[in-house]
Amino acid sequence: MCLKKQFLKSKVKCKVTFKITKDESLDAEKVAIVGEFNQWSLQVEPMKKLKNGDFTQTLELDSGKEYQFRYFIDDERWENDFGADRYVYSPFANCDNSVVSCIEEDI
Repeated sequence: MCLKKQFLKSKVKCKVTFKITKDESLDAEKVAIVGEFNQWSLQVEPMKKLKNGDFTQTLELDSGKEYQFRYFIDDERWENDFGADRYVYSPFANCDNSVVSCIEEDI
């Protein structure tokens, strides 16, 4: 799993590319990124599945903020991103959430 960030100069946005490999997803058929940036909705567009079985998706997020998220795999399993900037405890799910920082100084 990895996060690749690019801060856009033309607008106050951070392009974040999320990637989870075939092995990390345990050969999943479907993976979705669910988090604060989409109000934790399970009805989001799934990540694009590549020919090699990896999944990827790029989101434009507001710069200057941090966002909690998790991967929802095959509509049944939650996973964190091992490449996250940090983790924060969630009392709602009694687990840690991944955090992506879109604060330029944090890079």
